[in-house]
Amino acid sequence: MKYKTKLRKGDEVIVLAGKDKGKKGKILRILTENQKAIVSEINKVKKHKKPGNNEPGGIVDKEMPIQISNIAYFDAKSNKPVKIGFKISKDKKVRFNKNSGKEI
Repeated sequence: MKYKTKLRKGDEVIVLAGKDKGKKGKILRILTENQKAIVSEINKVKKHKKPGNNEPGGIVDKEMPIQISNIAYFDAKSNKPVKIGFKISKDKKVRFNKNSGKEI
């Protein structure tokens, strides 16, 4: 089952819980089937990669998925995590910042 989320690919987010709490990054990919997101430079782990198909092997740093409930949209102006809402504007559904009321 796919779950809905208010976050999108390319959004700047901040981590609310976990080992990377307080760090910021951009969403690279949303995994709606299990409510997770892959965020750049967040939740990095070392993976041992086997060589093959003209690619070298070795130890690689890789971003792993993080639960969507542990990240929040980051507003650069207020320098805080904010909630996102939806509203209809000129026959178009848009996202907006619930603190300031500005469209995203």
